[in-house]
Amino acid sequence: MLKVKLAAVCAFGLEAVVKRELLHMGYEDLRVDNGWIYFDGTLEDIVKTNINLRSAERILLVMGEFEAYTFTELHDHTFDLPWGDWITRDGKFTVNGKSLKSKLSSVPDCQSIVKKAIVNKLKEEYDQEWFSEKGAEFTVQVSLNKNKAVLTIDTTGSREGLFKRGYRKNAVEAPLKETMAAAMIQLSFWDKDRILYDPMCGSGTIAIEAALIGTNTAPGLYRTFAAEGWPIIPEDMWQDIRDHYESLVDEDVELQIYASDINSEAVKAARKNAARAGMEDHIKFECLDVKDVVLPGKYGVMITNPPYGDRIGDKETVERVSEDLGRIFGRDKTWSNYIITPFERFEKLYGAKASRKRKLFNGNVKVNYYQYYGERKPRD
Repeated sequence: MLKVKLAAVCAFGLEAVVKRELLHMGYEDLRVDNGWIYFDGTLEDIVKTNINLRSAERILLVMGEFEAYTFTELHDHTFDLPWGDWITRDGKFTVNGKSLKSKLSSVPDCQSIVKKAIVNKLKEEYDQEWFSEKGAEFTVQVSLNKNKAVLTIDTTGSREGLFKRGYRKNAVEAPLKETMAAAMIQLSFWDKDRILYDPMCGSGTIAIEAALIGTNTAPGLYRTFAAEGWPIIPEDMWQDIRDHYESLVDEDVELQIYASDINSEAVKAARKNAARAGMEDHIKFECLDVKDVVLPGKYGVMITNPPYGDRIGDKETVERVSEDLGRIFGRDKTWSNYIITPFERFEKLYGAKASRKRKLFNGNVKVNYYQYYGERKPRD
C-alpha cells in the first residue's frame, strides 16, 4: 500500500493534545514542530484522521521538505516532487504560502514560483500544454521557516478546516472554534461518567463537543473533505471507514451535560446546533444568569468560555462574571473548573490562583486556560 507522510496542523499550544489523539489511534514515531505533528501513514490514514481527530485544524499531505535560499532552488526542488501522482490531468490547484525568518520573504513570489514548477512538472508528466482545471481541487501550501521549505497538499479543504463540523449554523458573535472546545475538554478531568456544566454556553459548542466525545461520535462523521474528490483514494474506502466509526457510537450512554446562558437567543441557537449534531437528547439547556446557577451535583467539571471584547461590551460585566464563576463553582471543592479568557485579572476576581495556567491562541487572540483541580471522587 502507498506510504505517505502526513501532518496534523493545530493551534499553537495544542500540540500535546493532538499528539495524544494520534497516539491513541495507534500512530507512532510522531514529530512535533510548532503547531505541526508529523506522522507516517497510508491512504487510509488520510481518511481516518480527517474523520476522527477532534483538536487538529486540518490534515496535510507532505510532498517534500528541503532548504531553499534562492528562487531557483525553490523551483527545482519543487519540480522534483511527484505532483502527477496526486494532481489529476484536469485538477484545479491553487498555491498558498507563508514565510518566516527566510531569505525568500516575498510570499507572492514564492507562490508564483511553486505554481510555475508544478505546472512545468505536470506538462512533462501528462505531455500536454494546457489544463482545463475543471476536476478535483488541490490546495498546495509552501511554508518557509528559517530557509526550510515544506510543501504540502491540504486533504481537509482550504475553506473547510476540521473545526467545521457542520452542526453550527447558528452562532453567537466571536464563537469558540469546535477544535478548541474539544481540546479544552480533553485537557480537563471530565469523562462521560461526570457532570459537565458550561454556564455561558453561547452557541453550545463546548457542550456539543462533550456530547460527541461522551457518545464516542467521530467529529467528521457527517461532513465531506477535499480528498474525497481525489481519484487516488477509492470512494468505498471513505464509506467503509465511516461505517466503522459509526458502529462505534454509543447511543445508549447516559450523559450529564448542562449548558446555560443569560441570552435567550444564544440558548435557542445552541439547541438548534445540538439538534443538528444529533446531540440534543444528551444536553440540558437553560436560559440562566451565571449568578443564579445551582450546581446539579458533586464532583462535576465546569468548562466555559466567558464572553469578552466585542461579545460583552464593558469591563464591569467581565469582572462581575469572573467573580460569579468563583463564587458559584470555585467554592465547591469537589468541582474542577476550566476557564479560557484573555482577561489577565481573572484569578484575582475569581478568588484563587489556578492549579495550572496554559497559554493558548483562540483564533488570533492570545488567551489563558485557567485550570482549577477539584477533589478526587471517592472510589466506590
